Amino acid sequence: MRILIVDDKASVRSAMKRILTTLGLKDVIEAEDGKEALQKLNESIQEKSQSGFNLVISDMEMPNMSGLELLRSVRNNNILKEIPFIMVTTVTARDIIIEVMRLGIQAYIIKPFNIGTVALKLKQAGII
Repeated sequence: MRILIVDDKASVRSAMKRILTTLGLKDVIEAEDGKEALQKLNESIQEKSQSGFNLVISDMEMPNMSGLELLRSVRNNNILKEIPFIMVTTVTARDIIIEVMRLGIQAYIIKPFNIGTVALKLKQAGII
C-alpha cells in the first residue's frame, strides 16, 4: 500500500510516518502542501490508467493549496477520485466537516493524534 502524507509541517509528516510504519504501512511518500501532493498524484498516473497511491492523508490548512482544495481536485479527477482520503486537522467547524464528508472522505482525525486514533480510523475506513 502506497500512502501520500500531506502537511506543511515536517514534524507532523514525520510523526504520521512513524505511526504508519509501526502499523506495517511502510511505503509512505510526503508532500508539503496540496499543490505538491496533486503534482505527485498526477505524476503517479502519467503512464497508468490508475493512481500509484492507495491512500491520501492530508492536513486541512496549508499554504499554496489547502487540504479541502486538494480533496476537491482529487474527487474531480476521473482517475484519482476513488483514492481513499483521510483529513487530519485542527479544524472543527461543523460546515467544513460536513463539506469534506460530502466529498467522500474515509475519516476525519483531529490533531493532536496518536497511534491508537490513527489505527482506529484506518480500521474503520477499511484500510487496515
